[in-house]
Amino acid sequence: MPQIAASPEVLRWARQRAGLSLADLRGRFPKLEAWEAETRKPTMKQLEDFAKKTRTPFGFLFLPEPPEMPLPFADFRRVENRQRQGVSPELMDTIHLMRRRQAWLREEQIEAGVAPLAFVGSARLMDDPAATGRDIRQVLGLQDGWTGLATTWTAAVGALRNAIEGLGIMAVINGIVGNNTWRKLDVQEFRGFALSDPYAPLIFVNGADAKSAQMFTLAHELAHVWLGDVGEGLSGFQGLEPDGGEVERFCDQAAAEFLVPAVEIRDAWQGGADPGTAFENLARRFKVSPVVIGRRAMDLCLVEAEQFFNFYNDHTQREYQQKQSETGGGDFYHNQNPRVGQLFASRVIRAAKEGRIGFKEAYDLTGLNGGAFQTYARKLGIMLP
Repeated sequence: MPQIAASPEVLRWARQRAGLSLADLRGRFPKLEAWEAETRKPTMKQLEDFAKKTRTPFGFLFLPEPPEMPLPFADFRRVENRQRQGVSPELMDTIHLMRRRQAWLREEQIEAGVAPLAFVGSARLMDDPAATGRDIRQVLGLQDGWTGLATTWTAAVGALRNAIEGLGIMAVINGIVGNNTWRKLDVQEFRGFALSDPYAPLIFVNGADAKSAQMFTLAHELAHVWLGDVGEGLSGFQGLEPDGGEVERFCDQAAAEFLVPAVEIRDAWQGGADPGTAFENLARRFKVSPVVIGRRAMDLCLVEAEQFFNFYNDHTQREYQQKQSETGGGDFYHNQNPRVGQLFASRVIRAAKEGRIGFKEAYDLTGLNGGAFQTYARKLGIMLP
């Protein structure tokens, strides 16, 4: 079989972009190291298999040098979060999937005569971010002590996501690409992103992250929606300490005030207690993560930055280890609410039921096929023929 001259730089780029080492691929492609050293050449079939394994468009492997694959929106991540080999296939595919869903819902909303959402783009960077945080809470209809309705802060994340969707914002929390458990999203690469649109705004939170960080990211990306087009982009802050310029700083401060208002935490602060103990006690009171409490205390100069970050590193490490030890992915249909969202899924299901779109398109949009699509529809209270 004829051999193909493929650029070693492109082969290396494709491998690294997929997050794979030579050792990871040695069993499947024993001569890969020689291909990258240009001492051997792959066959057409081997290149096709390599493209599938690294999730690289096949035509890219014939380019003389790695292609530029910029993000379709602003990159607000810290420098150390920006992978040198470019955006991973998992992140790029997730962005494209979310953009497709957003475009579909936007058209659906416009055709239905739905008015644009006034809060999208209602904030400006010169505004007081704390005032924006309070405005977000008011628009969501969340009163002081709203988290008290949830038995745990984990439940509070779900309550917040539901309230966000009630405004007409698609709020997705997922740690994998669609429903593909083999394609996991990397927290080191990004924590969330926001897609601005007056008819169908969308926020995405990396569900592979610790729950304590998910709560903050959810509120953080919500602030991005309030900024509109200026806030559309990718977030990847480390340790709840964004460093992506004025946009990230604004959203960070707005999210902090939204989650834990300054006046409330000052009144409740236990000044004489060990900081970690105080964080944990107030977390139970406010029904939010102790990390959120700690971050807020640091912002308000109630504790030193070193005290907070020591606690943060220890707490998130324990959460990460606990997450790694968990078995199973939970109830499949229960997972669809954060992965697809009731707002989006119900519109797609009704459109299919009414014959405005075909079922194949509905399957593609939701990532659910046949019986799974039918079962999820029933769980949402929609009976299909």
